[in-house]
Amino acid sequence: MDSTALPGLPVPPPLGASALPAGTYDGSLVLVTGGGTGLGRAIAAEFARLGADLLIVSRRKRHLTSARAELAKLGTRVETAVCDIRDPRRISEVLDGCALPDVLVNNAAANFPVPAEDMSPNAWQAVVDITLTGTFLMTREFGRRHLAAGTPGSVVDVGASYAWTGGPGFAHSAAAKAGVESLVRTLAVEWGPYGIQVNGLVPGLMPHEDMTEEIRGNLTRAAADAADTGVRGALDRRQPALRVGAPRELGWAATFLASPYARFITGHTLVVDGANWQRRDLVAPPVTPVRDQLGRGPFTG
Repeated sequence: MDSTALPGLPVPPPLGASALPAGTYDGSLVLVTGGGTGLGRAIAAEFARLGADLLIVSRRKRHLTSARAELAKLGTRVETAVCDIRDPRRISEVLDGCALPDVLVNNAAANFPVPAEDMSPNAWQAVVDITLTGTFLMTREFGRRHLAAGTPGSVVDVGASYAWTGGPGFAHSAAAKAGVESLVRTLAVEWGPYGIQVNGLVPGLMPHEDMTEEIRGNLTRAAADAADTGVRGALDRRQPALRVGAPRELGWAATFLASPYARFITGHTLVVDGANWQRRDLVAPPVTPVRDQLGRGPFTG
């Protein structure tokens, strides 16, 4: 049966809707790393709609400026700070300058497609340092302050499904996200006795305006065989849900995991991808080497 005749999963409620009661996060401060753009900003927006004050950190000031302007329209207090999460001293300075956040969302990461044989040591180090080490350093400082204060807290780490499937073309990011997944499970046990939850959140394909040109190009190439439906239609047909996700759907999941209604959930990773990571063909498609998928010529050393 032609997939275009199938309904797929229903579309989500409109932007601005929420499954949680209004005011769920009144009086709370939520820190979102990498919250100036893309999925990070979408997550921050859903916390704001539920009453949270926000602290958005990013390495780039221009991202913070635009995020503050947009998020403030939701009627919440938005503070921003330029912060390289690889720098533990800067992390301490940022947290010294605000009330202790109740929720930490580790969304900041680095990634770009590259065959492993072409990857430079610097490229590997940069992605692992931001995605894994930066997540640990931010979480460590958040946890230490809550432990010292004797207060509960909640951490949500944004991961990736290739942490457990492997990620050809993204060896650096896949290895780093696997480390983040391990941190979720480890710290949930270590810090549970002190009232600190640690959970993971894995997005599926959720196109947004802040995707890098490389990722946008990959998606366009993947959809090149479906000019009749356009890029978006072709991407929809590549999902078991027969649609891509909306960034707000990730935000709703994050607000639930950190909410009072999920207090007995910790050490868990919630996947919001319409079952895409679990898909299998009855007969595996032909193998296309990563170099060919990225449009690279033969490796010459």
